[in-house]
Amino acid sequence: MRAASALILAGLALAVACLAYLSLGARGDWGFVLMFRGARLVALLTVALAVALSTMVFQTLAANRILTPAIMGFDALFLLGQSLLVFTLSGVGVAALGAYVTFGLETAVMLLAALLLFGTLLRRGQDISRMILTGIVFGILFRSLTQLLNRMIDPNEFTMIQSAAFARFNNVPEGLTWITAGLTVAVGIWLMSKHRQLDVMALGRAASMTLGVDHDRQTRRLLAAVALLVSVSTALVGPIVFFGLLVSALAHGLAGSWRHAVLLPLSALLAGCILVASQTLFERVLHLQTSVAVVIEALGGLVFLAMILRRRKT
Repeated sequence: MRAASALILAGLALAVACLAYLSLGARGDWGFVLMFRGARLVALLTVALAVALSTMVFQTLAANRILTPAIMGFDALFLLGQSLLVFTLSGVGVAALGAYVTFGLETAVMLLAALLLFGTLLRRGQDISRMILTGIVFGILFRSLTQLLNRMIDPNEFTMIQSAAFARFNNVPEGLTWITAGLTVAVGIWLMSKHRQLDVMALGRAASMTLGVDHDRQTRRLLAAVALLVSVSTALVGPIVFFGLLVSALAHGLAGSWRHAVLLPLSALLAGCILVASQTLFERVLHLQTSVAVVIEALGGLVFLAMILRRRKT
């Protein structure tokens, strides 16, 4: 009953947030307003869905609720790619590539790196904890290389890299939005169809294999789906580190259930509600140009610290 109530309330809150985003302060031709704001709303919902599902699945596989896929260094690899493009092609060259080519290159590089890491370590019999530690080491390496390149880049072109350091929702090409939305929805449907396997895998590798689940094979498949979601969402709007942690903590607190049939859709609804409502507040009410992702990341960081301190006390 509690889980059903949480889902209904989250769905209603998301509907209100979407309605407010589309209608608040709208003037002129409603057809143009809905078309313009609708594309940006789809981008917000796509990122929310990708971040929520990838975080929930990753936490289940890692058996740790204070981790997110960002710990594997996706954000560092994204910024390294941005720095490499600007360093080799200059700002004019990057602009000449076009949004579609840049999006394809960034997605392909992040996805390939993730699949190589997951496939190499997990097929050699290493556990997921060592894979996470390896991802952390690679993330540090990528950040160091990014800092080195940033010192060698023309200061006038460094602003392009600075703007890519935070998620941005205002300048997303409409065509890329629909491509990313299609991929994200398809992967999301597949992940939700795996909710029973995820329930079993949350018990651990030994228990999963005892209950008839091929844990290693399912882990590789699920991690590939997580990598795809993180890659396309990061390439679309930029890196988001702590937002998934904030959504996961709220979903676990409100669901009152460990079943992924509840946790996955609830986290997606909460993520959409938070992202759309925050963007509406900043853009329509307060008329601020600051990226809403900065504030959301700060809240997620506070949740991360609170969870760590609470675990130490217990």
